[in-house]
Amino acid sequence: MRLDFIRPLYERRGPYASVYLGALTGPERETHWHSVRDRLDGVDPATVGALEAAAGQAAAGQALFATHGEVVLAESLPRRPYELATWSPLPHVVPMLLERGENVPHVRVIVDHAGAELTAYGGGAPRRQTVQAATWPLQKTAQGGWSQRRYELAVENAWEKNAQAVAQEIDDQVSRLGAELVIVAGAPKSRSFLLHHLGTKSADRVVMVEHGSRSQHGQFEEDAERALDDWLDRRRAELLERHQESAGPVGLAEVSRALRDGRVHALLLPGELPEQVWIGEGGTQLSPGEDELRTLGVEEPVRERADAALARAAAMTDAELWFTDAVKDVAAVVRY
Repeated sequence: MRLDFIRPLYERRGPYASVYLGALTGPERETHWHSVRDRLDGVDPATVGALEAAAGQAAAGQALFATHGEVVLAESLPRRPYELATWSPLPHVVPMLLERGENVPHVRVIVDHAGAELTAYGGGAPRRQTVQAATWPLQKTAQGGWSQRRYELAVENAWEKNAQAVAQEIDDQVSRLGAELVIVAGAPKSRSFLLHHLGTKSADRVVMVEHGSRSQHGQFEEDAERALDDWLDRRRAELLERHQESAGPVGLAEVSRALRDGRVHALLLPGELPEQVWIGEGGTQLSPGEDELRTLGVEEPVRERADAALARAAAMTDAELWFTDAVKDVAAVVRY
């Protein structure tokens, strides 16, 4: 999981109020909100007010992170979370990350002779668009006569022109998003044209799925979700193998040191880690021992949850974060 989207949280000094709650609707809204607000003992009124204003948004669940009178991040959750309200030096993001899951930047494409319907996932809400370059001629007919072959070539040229436009848009999206997958369904001939015109980076990321047309999305979406699950399983297995082969860091002390050195490519977490560590204001200033941080120049270390400190350090060093029950303690895949 990439953590770019939580980086703005660490560009603002805390402390942070972190609130997880279900949808607040109907006559129970005020009573429900009061029960959450009562857990925010010590939070300034402006920050509580900002949270209350954001809490009324329509969503099955929400994770809200606020400081100094402003909600810095509001994330909709697919289902109602367990309710939680904390006031701490760092935002308590790991429950949100666990619920959100590994969001893989990717592009979904249903291609046909008229172009494609393309949806980009990553960097915000999914963005759907239609791509088309040529509108005529698109259908072959059995006209017969001396012009039959010339007409068929004109139709195939139109198909290829549309596929070329789709390929250009996919290349742009892969570059912009850092997409890991390009999931493609649609007409066989158009898929062939598309593969021919894709750049190498995009072509290497293509996964063909069996079902899908612009008029029937259901089966395509199921196929796409399976393709994503397969990719995640492979990626997690690759990271675990790299960690084992290189005897990567294990435990808070070793992983904290690797994060401070900027050597971590990916963090591997078994889940939440509520145990305490010491942190400073810098993004990678964390250690199980207070004295170690002081020797590194942190004048006033404070205590914080280990998972919150690890998530901050990963986000600020462009490290990925993955949850897996294959590790019993925090571990890291190193860059070098």
